[in-house]
Formats: sequence, C-alpha cells, structure tokens
Amino acid sequence: MLLRLRVSLPDRPGVLGQVARAFGVMGADILQVTVLERQAGRAVDDFTVSWSGVFEPGELRERIGVVPGTRVEAVWPTREVPGATPDYDLLGHVAADPDRAYVTLVDAVPDLVSAEWAVAVDSADGTIVHGSWQAPETVPAADLTPLRASAFEEGGLHLVSVPMDGVHLVVARSQGPAFHRAELDKIARLVGIVSVLAGGVSRTI
Repeated sequence: MLLRLRVSLPDRPGVLGQVARAFGVMGADILQVTVLERQAGRAVDDFTVSWSGVFEPGELRERIGVVPGTRVEAVWPTREVPGATPDYDLLGHVAADPDRAYVTLVDAVPDLVSAEWAVAVDSADGTIVHGSWQAPETVPAADLTPLRASAFEEGGLHLVSVPMDGVHLVVARSQGPAFHRAELDKIARLVGIVSVLAGGVSRTI
C-alpha cells in the first residue's frame, strides 16, 4: 500500500538519513519526500512510502518516532503516485475542454493532495453542484464559503475552501492531518490557473 507520513524533525545534517534508515529497517520503501516547511531549526516533511510489512501503520509511526527529536504527526493512505504528474495532466485536460474546467478540477484535486473527496459548493446557497466520486451527498453545514482560501476543521473533517467563479472548491481529508499551508497554497494556485485556462467560459457543473 502507499502511505503518506508527515514528520516533524530537527533541521540539521544527518537527521533525514536517520529517518530514512528507520524506514528501511521497517521494510518501508521511500518513494518521495516533500519539504513543507523549514523554520526555527525544524522541518516538516511528507514522506510517501510503499509499505507491505506485517505491522500496522501505527507501529510504523511509532518506530520512526524513536529517532531523537523526530515526531510523526500523521500516517494516512494516499493515491498520489510518486513520479506521476497528475497536476500537469489536470491542466492538460482543462486546456483541452475548458467548458468542463471546474468539473475536471473537482474530480482530480483529491488525488493531488492526498485527500478523500472534493465538492463544488454554490457560493450563494451552499448547495453541492458537483462532487468527486467519493464525495457525500451532504457536507457539514458550517460556512464553507469564506472570502479567501482557507483551511479549517468541521465535523471531524479537515477542509480547504477556495472561491472560484461563483462556487467554492471544498476539499476534505478525514484520515490524515490538517491541511498544511503549503497544500492550501497549491490548491489555490491550481484554482487560479484553471480559472485562467477556462477563459471566462460559463462553467458547466
């Protein structure tokens, strides 16, 4: 299975190597490392690993956490295949069929940020106008239409909401950690590019 681990670790030489060795001892193959932030002597990295061991993911989390100064913040399944370019594929599909730009975005974005589902919510009345294949029929009744891109928690879900042309893109994650600001920025940038590629075409949702 593919797992994503969010790890906070000291930002000094050698620590990343210790974490990599700990993964190797557990039989986890590191496929990708994404640096989310570096500040105040610490780093937050997302590790994507291939994991076929006999242990539960929680034990993998405990074993990695024994590296001095290291804290595993979350472990959760991911469908984001390292080495693939799903963000470029998304933009290619949008450019080829701008009439369906926002439908394409809603369907594709969960896999881009290791989330479970996404919906387009009407900014005026909060109704769902399109959802990805795992999206529920209803979403939490909290305000999902802030004026600017935001990350928050509601009903046990970690959510991101980004305004786009009369609707809000809402992305949800239940198994993993809260959305990092780097992920929020990625989603907001994708929305901006998709809006440009759509070129003012009336959205089809």
